Amino acid sequence: MYCTVPFYHRIPLMDAAAPHSSPRRPTAEIIARAAADPAPARSPRPPRRRLPFERVALLLQGGGALGAYQGGVYEALSEAALEPDWVAGISIGAINAALIAGNAPDARVARLREFWERITPVMPSDSLAQLGPMSWMRGDLARGLRNQFSAAAAIVGGVRGFFEPRVPAAWFQAPGSLEATSYYDTAGLRSTLERLIDFDRINSGDMRFSVGAVNVTSGNFVYFDNTTHVIRPEHVMASGALPPALPAIEIDGEFYWDGGLVSNTPLQWVLETEPQRDTLAFQVDLWNARGAFPRSMAEVMTRQKEIQFSSRTRTNSDRFRHMQMLRNTLASLLEKLPEELRDSPEIEVLAPVASAKAYNIVQLIYRAKGHEGDSKDYEFSRLSMEEHWRAGAQDTVRTLRHAEILERPANLEGVLTFDLGQNGRE
Repeated sequence: MYCTVPFYHRIPLMDAAAPHSSPRRPTAEIIARAAADPAPARSPRPPRRRLPFERVALLLQGGGALGAYQGGVYEALSEAALEPDWVAGISIGAINAALIAGNAPDARVARLREFWERITPVMPSDSLAQLGPMSWMRGDLARGLRNQFSAAAAIVGGVRGFFEPRVPAAWFQAPGSLEATSYYDTAGLRSTLERLIDFDRINSGDMRFSVGAVNVTSGNFVYFDNTTHVIRPEHVMASGALPPALPAIEIDGEFYWDGGLVSNTPLQWVLETEPQRDTLAFQVDLWNARGAFPRSMAEVMTRQKEIQFSSRTRTNSDRFRHMQMLRNTLASLLEKLPEELRDSPEIEVLAPVASAKAYNIVQLIYRAKGHEGDSKDYEFSRLSMEEHWRAGAQDTVRTLRHAEILERPANLEGVLTFDLGQNGRE
């Protein structure tokens, strides 16, 4: 899972006290504000920050209910005037990406909040836990029980504005019908997307937008991109149609399932799509590839999901770093060739591969709490949503304290990777 070749040097961000200059307000104030109220009134937006990169990319992994973490990440980036030029997502990351690309900059955080508040009901136990220091309502055991109750409610009753149980159940539907192939109906999600997202804005191309899905019959992984497709609600829904819970989505006569079945992370698509550009990429992962050896069957199921859906983010970034080193080295070598060799057939083949572009890849990884368990991706309580959102905002603020993530890399590879809280530390 982790590359050990000597040229790779990951930069851990461990100094939480490192200074950082914010164009809006001190970092400490943002953290305090996020802890007190994840959805405050917003002051006028600062001008976009000037960076030594041609584009800023926001890459959003799939992870169901954990996706509120990405809302917090985007809020903190927006506060720091780091708006993306390209947003790409898989599954719940595709929905968050559409909410960002499909709204005006001043409305994006509000739309993200509206979506997440709509699909996360306030549970009775959430209110009781705020009434006083009732020890029986607190602690990992009590919180784990509350989470399991919330997850069970989603299984039995669905999630408002997202999916609802089929009646009659799939087992009693006519074989060959779409209703016979999933436990839930996602008509509510279509209505939610149509209400909260301006698809004309997505298709205007002001921000590049990409979502990944897999063709059910061919097994091929595809990206629906606003440079090649007219994006509609079904493209976003297809990216999050995880079987057997959710139904395949038909697009132009083909059926598609959740892109996370093949790759849950859009990193490779953004970094390797031509033409290459100097890129500052924020990779937001909802599943942590690292974890302790499980001690029970419940922990086995949790760990299985983490490994399966982390989608080898670090392996992909290691591979890209190696390839970019080769491209940069080739570009440097071609510049040193004598004039008489530059028109040779061999150089004509190699020249398109050469690239002197620079990349900073900033990884923000949600690290689940002990009480969350294997149901964390379908536990849609308001309490958990608020915690996930707040964690995303706080992790991003801590990361942005390190000015080096916004500086163009000067190493041979032209790539730097930053990992917040490596080995579980900050």
